[in-house]
Amino acid sequence: MELTKSEKKIVRELIEIGLQREFTNGLSKADSILEDWKNQIKDNRESYHLLYKQITQFNKHIARRYDAMTGSRYFYVLAAQFTDNIIMENDLENVPEHIIQALKIIADR
Repeated sequence: MELTKSEKKIVRELIEIGLQREFTNGLSKADSILEDWKNQIKDNRESYHLLYKQITQFNKHIARRYDAMTGSRYFYVLAAQFTDNIIMENDLENVPEHIIQALKIIADR
């Protein structure tokens, strides 16, 4: 979907909100692994491997979604965030209606 300059600005701001939420989710998962380690629920080796796996998989996800993001990909990145419930409907209050409708179609809502 082709976005106007003003639409790109709105969508880019939403993408940044979503990216920050993704970082929060990733850090929370890493923290959970560390908490299990601190509470001796899991041993050092298992905790290390789980943490490494979590960080590397999360990094791959972030890179796939956000690296080399240009204006022509803004809508698709937002659609992915919306589909993954990182961006919610109430976050879309400043988004033009035609973009909201397209997002809902893609997310099957």
